[in-house]
Amino acid sequence: MAGLEELLAASKEQLCMIFKHSTRCPLSAMAKERLESKWSFDESQWRPYYLDLIRFRSLSNAIAERFGVRHESPQVLVISDGVCIYDSSHLAISVPALEEALHGGLRP
Repeated sequence: MAGLEELLAASKEQLCMIFKHSTRCPLSAMAKERLESKWSFDESQWRPYYLDLIRFRSLSNAIAERFGVRHESPQVLVISDGVCIYDSSHLAISVPALEEALHGGLRP
């Protein structure tokens, strides 16, 4: 994942989605597989970011602090214009849930 400042800048142009993933957690692996197998979005809808929590824990902590969202793993956050407008974690992470959120008015 790129740095937090890059993500904040990108979020001013389009929705950004962060997937926070622990490579040591079976639940996180399951959520990642569910997203990858059913992914139907293109980058015109939102820009995806992948965050390896084991390698970049300090960045994960900075994201939690910056957006005021409690750290979870796995976790999805949608950022628009520098603000977290949607978050989901654990078994609630799915492509249908993201589609519903996107089509339910997440656009800025």
